[in-house]
Amino acid sequence: MAHSHEMTSRKPPGIRLFGGITVLRTYQTLVLVLTFVAYTCFHMTRKIPSIVKSVLDPQTKLGSSPWGRLHTKNTLNIGWLPFNTIDGSALLGEIDVAFLAVYSVGMFFAGHLGDRMDLRIFLTIGMFGTAVFTALFGAGYWLNIHNFYYFLVIQMIAGLFQAIGWPSVVAIVGNWFGKSKRGLIMGIWNAHTSVGNISGSLLAAFLLKFGWGWSFAIPSLIMVAVGLLVFGFLPVSPEVMEIDIDDGEISSVKDTTKEPLLEPGQEVKHNAVGFLEAWKIPGVAPFALCLFFSKLVAYTFLYWLPFYISHTPIGGEYLSDALAGSLSTIFDVGGVLGGVLAGHISDRLNARAVTAASFMYCAIPALFLYRTYGSMSIMWNICLMFITGMFVNGPYALITTAVSADLGTHSSLNGNSRALATVTAIIDGTGSVGAAIGPLLTGYISSSSWSAVFTMLMAAALLAGLLLTQLVCSELKGKATSNASKDVADAQGTYSDEV
Repeated sequence: MAHSHEMTSRKPPGIRLFGGITVLRTYQTLVLVLTFVAYTCFHMTRKIPSIVKSVLDPQTKLGSSPWGRLHTKNTLNIGWLPFNTIDGSALLGEIDVAFLAVYSVGMFFAGHLGDRMDLRIFLTIGMFGTAVFTALFGAGYWLNIHNFYYFLVIQMIAGLFQAIGWPSVVAIVGNWFGKSKRGLIMGIWNAHTSVGNISGSLLAAFLLKFGWGWSFAIPSLIMVAVGLLVFGFLPVSPEVMEIDIDDGEISSVKDTTKEPLLEPGQEVKHNAVGFLEAWKIPGVAPFALCLFFSKLVAYTFLYWLPFYISHTPIGGEYLSDALAGSLSTIFDVGGVLGGVLAGHISDRLNARAVTAASFMYCAIPALFLYRTYGSMSIMWNICLMFITGMFVNGPYALITTAVSADLGTHSSLNGNSRALATVTAIIDGTGSVGAAIGPLLTGYISSSSWSAVFTMLMAAALLAGLLLTQLVCSELKGKATSNASKDVADAQGTYSDEV
């Protein structure tokens, strides 16, 4: 009786108010839609600084000369102090790395807490906190704040709340969907990353003409509205909703004994997995380190691509800050296709490591071609940016979704259902350290050479692929053994028929 009351109290108030849902697909659709929109908002607010960078620090556009800025005055007539000085790019890079450093460290704690808290409440806190501190960054425009440390501290606290988002949404989706076609489902679902980047870019670029503060304020209001929907209607798991999933049917129960992510016959344990224990799960360490370099590349584009486009002559002309921000969304459009393709291919091949490594190796020539020929014309820039986004974001999407869910329910856990958020946080938290380092290095390196930045990105992509070498060999060996066993079985079957 007490257990039933506890489960009822954890049900979303909106679902309790409007009555229960009796169709499994309705629950799953609701989970996919709400988590998709929720994480779209996280990335929408995360994308804003990259669009506003060129307004805060409007570098003199002198082409590729590494000496151009040395002949400018210490403070330009436009921009926003303290970012419109000679060290403006470095200061913006430091804010990026501070945000991502806190985000990556916070991710480990968020995963630990997520496996021990009501994920609906936890996710709502993350959304409201992110909205408040995103708005406070923009408030510097109206309050006429020019103190570097104000913006630094605000972004660091925002990073702490942002860290709550990813472990929460992956764990919730993982609770509702089994392993069949997980790569494809999560590849499509993971489009929220690119949709968030695109919507954040377009909205922030549109609002720039009213003042850069509005680029932060309006997305914050949108995030609060979505946060209220999450709090009111997001069902965290079948257990909380007092349902059991059995062959696609849904039936009311008082104490669930199965969860869809676990293998048939496994008994569910509800003790949260420890941090060190999660690191020991086979595959977690190599995928986490691979994501370190993969996110280094992806987040360098996330934070610096609009800035790069606006400060690189394309077809002999410089684009406006707003147009550069809008054009940069092509990278994310390619990322949507890349995430879906990587998920589908990995499902068909049943080989996550082979797929992720192949995409990372293909990203190397794509990066080279974009840097070399992307400035020839707008059309060349769009085509090469799309291809680069596809190969860069494909493995990033695959590792942070399907791979994390696979490892969070690994057979070595012996049916423990409380590891999803922890494993997701370890993998994405490690990746986020790389995400912090990439934009920081770019802030310093770009002032002298963008070619050096792309060399760094190509080296990171190579290392990301190499780190999966052992897992790739294991998957290929497993495929070869499986095929050989199948051939032997077929041969024996043929012989038996002849006899």
